Amino acid sequence: MAQRPKADVVVVGGGTVGGWSAVMAADSGARSVTLLEQDVVGAGASSRASGMVRAQGGTGTTVRLGMWTIDFYRRQAERLGVDSGFRPSGYLILAVTKSDVAAGLRRVAMQRVHGLPVEWLDTEAATSRVPTLGPGGHRGGTFTAIEGSIDPLRNVLAYTLAMKEAGVTLRERTPFLELRVEHRPGGGSRVVGVRTPDGLIATERVILAGGPFLRAIGGRIGVPIPVGCVRHQVAVTEPHEGLRDAGPMVFDVGAGIYWRGEDGGLLWGMSNPAERPGLAGAIDWPYLRRMERRLHRLAPITKSLGIRKVWAATIEFTSDHLPILGPAVGSAGDRIEGVTVASAAGHGMMWGPAVARVAVDLALTGTTDIIDVADLGLDRFDELGRSRLLADPIALPFPAGGDGVGHSAA
Repeated sequence: MAQRPKADVVVVGGGTVGGWSAVMAADSGARSVTLLEQDVVGAGASSRASGMVRAQGGTGTTVRLGMWTIDFYRRQAERLGVDSGFRPSGYLILAVTKSDVAAGLRRVAMQRVHGLPVEWLDTEAATSRVPTLGPGGHRGGTFTAIEGSIDPLRNVLAYTLAMKEAGVTLRERTPFLELRVEHRPGGGSRVVGVRTPDGLIATERVILAGGPFLRAIGGRIGVPIPVGCVRHQVAVTEPHEGLRDAGPMVFDVGAGIYWRGEDGGLLWGMSNPAERPGLAGAIDWPYLRRMERRLHRLAPITKSLGIRKVWAATIEFTSDHLPILGPAVGSAGDRIEGVTVASAAGHGMMWGPAVARVAVDLALTGTTDIIDVADLGLDRFDELGRSRLLADPIALPFPAGGDGVGHSAA
């Protein structure tokens, strides 16, 4: 009789969070790590992202997650022999209104407390520092030079190679079906296995990192995970001589549009806050053209440029734009020991490695020194998916449905 496969840790999901979780678990002493991916690694948003990386979060927690991730990308080749193509081009968070200016100045003070080298640029200084930015329609913004972007496809390749080097068992086209749990006489339960179409994998530690599918995964195991999913669109203009060095990236938070240089053109992305949440891969051309007109006003160099390529991907989000990091908790408040939920709330390039590190710490030791996770668990949400925490204000304006996070397809 064939022996049932075993793993010290099973990771569900082969995106950025799941991939780096598997690598870090193996590097942290887990003798056998298995990653389950229903498609192939990076098949979702991880290979279709825009690669923006920043630490200018609106809370101390998101600032620290961003700074840790930037440090990871910068040291990646030295530690792992592979890298994700990080380029520190700098990043400007744009202020358009007077209230944006006041909020930006408050953020600068907060971010500096956490060690982020950030500064305020007025309109003239911002226009001078950022070649793509026109002189009108804004009031400057917050800027730091250490932020930048990665190459999403190279990132997927990096964690795939790192998994192989670390001895991770990668099982692609292998969906997660359910948990096998052992109920304790005094109450509660503990995971003892994960079932796939190929059978059961015995394990006492599981990290759920399914991105936009986390809600559906939670439904299979009786754990409400209020993660929504929504279309995100990215476009790249045709090349232009003036964009050979596009300089720092820019984020117009109020409109939910950002841009950076890409292959001699300008890459820009957006999500529509008025859109009904759900899985989506088609292009919403009317909304894209609407955002293109705003881009033309803020970055006048793009007015005469056509679109060279455009794509859409489904990304996850939470109602407070903050990550989920903590134990799996059932609808009755019962905790499933050994199961850790890890969501980057749609910020996989920006926080993914840090979220993975925290998830692995929690799975292996129960604690982490990266951030304080006391308020980041599932218990912060009510039955409608609404969080008791204030939302991070520096995020794309994702939609909200009647349940607090919209409707995620199973």
